[in-house]
Amino acid sequence: MTKTNVMRLLEQEDIPFRTAEYEYDETDLSGGHAADSIGMPREQVFKTLVTRSGKGGIYVFCIPVCDELDLKKAARACGEKSIEMLHVKELLGVTGYIRGGCSPIGMKKRFPTFIDETAVLFDEIAVSAGMRGEQVILAPDALGGYVSAEFVDLTV
Repeated sequence: MTKTNVMRLLEQEDIPFRTAEYEYDETDLSGGHAADSIGMPREQVFKTLVTRSGKGGIYVFCIPVCDELDLKKAARACGEKSIEMLHVKELLGVTGYIRGGCSPIGMKKRFPTFIDETAVLFDEIAVSAGMRGEQVILAPDALGGYVSAEFVDLTV
């Protein structure tokens, strides 16, 4: 297992977590493959989506891999009229992460972050550890506290 920057940051803050590795599948970018591979319900494995508002603001959303981001709810959550998904070509430059390995932890800058409210239904959730094939599993409130996230309804 490779120790990622995400893991180092969590260790520095004494935030308890565990890790899970899986074989990344380039043909299944839904996130369901990650959940199935690490043996967690899809409702507990969260993908990290990055958006841009019409004014240029960057916002981060974590939602279950089995769900779809409701852009209207997401825009409302961050007080914007509208937002759109950040183009995949821009992801590395803006966040420091590539598609399939984007984590809400340890981005190049701290962006306003929102986690789907369903996260609080679980003792632990999984998010990317900052590289494809690696997940960190931690308490949702620990993640929310570390990234200063709000828990809101974000899915369709």
